[in-house]
Amino acid sequence: MHSSYSYPIGTSGEKWGQEERKAWRAQTTIKREYQQEVVPKIKALASKFLVEQYGALSYDEQRYPLFCIKSPNWDDNKPTVLVTGGVHGYETSGVHGALKFVETQAQHYSQYFNIVVAPCVSPWGYETINRWNPNAVDPNRSFYQDSPAEESANLMKLVSTLGDVLIHIDLHETTDTDETEFRPALAARDGIEYIEGMIPDGFYTVGDTENPVPDFQAAVIESVRKVTHIAPADEDGKIIGSEVVQDGVINYSMKKLGLCGGVTNCQYGTTTEVYPDSPKVTDDECNHAQVAAIIGGLDYVLSQR
Repeated sequence: MHSSYSYPIGTSGEKWGQEERKAWRAQTTIKREYQQEVVPKIKALASKFLVEQYGALSYDEQRYPLFCIKSPNWDDNKPTVLVTGGVHGYETSGVHGALKFVETQAQHYSQYFNIVVAPCVSPWGYETINRWNPNAVDPNRSFYQDSPAEESANLMKLVSTLGDVLIHIDLHETTDTDETEFRPALAARDGIEYIEGMIPDGFYTVGDTENPVPDFQAAVIESVRKVTHIAPADEDGKIIGSEVVQDGVINYSMKKLGLCGGVTNCQYGTTTEVYPDSPKVTDDECNHAQVAAIIGGLDYVLSQR
């Protein structure tokens, strides 16, 4: 369905320049505080884990330090697990699900793995409830050399210090605002027509087209199924325009698209997509679903070893 919707910034059919990006940034507002909602939770983990600052965002280095949490008993003989959240800052359960995993599960799994969790890759996006950074750049399309997004560049620098990563789980959400705000803004920014899509009702994962690890994805889905419902395919057998390859799973070309899911050369990788706008779920269940996804993935890999 084509929409006659016209975005309030820019000229229809023309790509945004610096002025339009500035106008877009000017209409963003702080809606919640990273230093109040996220940083204290990270710092509270410092008694049991290593909390390291791996960078800060230049928009305000004091306000937006970037933290990762590592298992304390690091051992080069153990495989490494990377969990990332908040690459899109507005996807709340990515951030709080990652923290909940550390709070409730990381100690148990650190006997088998080195664990690194970057819970809030895009704190400015977290505060303004945005998909983009202040320059109207999507960090989750910017994981490549000379990245235009400092959120992505900082995480890539951290990843370069970790050695081989066996498992990478990137925590996301698909929200109703993807259709009401973020996709119309994207079409306006890129000077293309906005074509309305469907928001899937439920949880799904995105695997890597080049390394889909279907059994690993299935284990993640089965674990999450105990917590929340799995998104059905639409009438075309698709979720967000991509073919459903098994219940609740689609694949993207992670590295080619510059996605966070392609930031390592992991053997096992998945991007989770929780649906927080469903009347069937609470915020707590969304966080719990993210934890269940990580557990499902880790337990599967342990079963293969």
